[in-house]
Amino acid sequence: MAGEGVKLLGYWASPFALRVRSALKLKGIEYEYQEEDLGNKSPLLLQGNPVYKKVPVLLHKGKSISESLVILEYIDEVWKHNPLLPEDPYERARSRFWAKFVDEKCVPALVGVITKVGEELEKSAREAREHLKTLESGLDGKRCFGGTKIGFADVAIAWIAYWVRMEQEAFKIQLIDQQNMPLLAAWIDYVLEDPVMKEFMPPYDKLVKHTRDLREKLTAVVSN
Repeated sequence: MAGEGVKLLGYWASPFALRVRSALKLKGIEYEYQEEDLGNKSPLLLQGNPVYKKVPVLLHKGKSISESLVILEYIDEVWKHNPLLPEDPYERARSRFWAKFVDEKCVPALVGVITKVGEELEKSAREAREHLKTLESGLDGKRCFGGTKIGFADVAIAWIAYWVRMEQEAFKIQLIDQQNMPLLAAWIDYVLEDPVMKEFMPPYDKLVKHTRDLREKLTAVVSN
């Protein structure tokens, strides 16, 4: 389906930009993609998101929309086909709740795993495990957070789950396992095998190296 002048500004290693890319694909919306250099942000990015100056930014009909969850809701409202959010109001609210929970609780703890060392690292890892266990309850025995198919919450959470796997490999730390979080582990296996999700997955080894390098840089700044 034609995207009516849709352009997305993103970054290959941003889970938030990948949310939008996969959502656009699931919706069948054609768009132009512009990879950003976060060390030298384009004028288009700075103009499109003057408040946070971050990716992703969606440009549509001369207007800019920023913040990934806001963008997901926008594209679901503008293009009604292949809806991401459930039709039932209660289920829609649940989808929004778990997507927000991940951003407000899981993401800060997972960032801490990258940026902290020693006891603070252990604290961040412990918090991440606790929040991920809470997240598991949101599946409520279903295959997906959206019910029987991948939807709004699944798209929002999937890329964070991919980063969980990557952090476990990069830093040799346990965050999710089949024994303690069997439902969440099974969901991660399912959603990350989806062809749309796999299409946009960053190369795993490249992402692990990128994150290790980022951690080395950030922890060096803290120690100095």
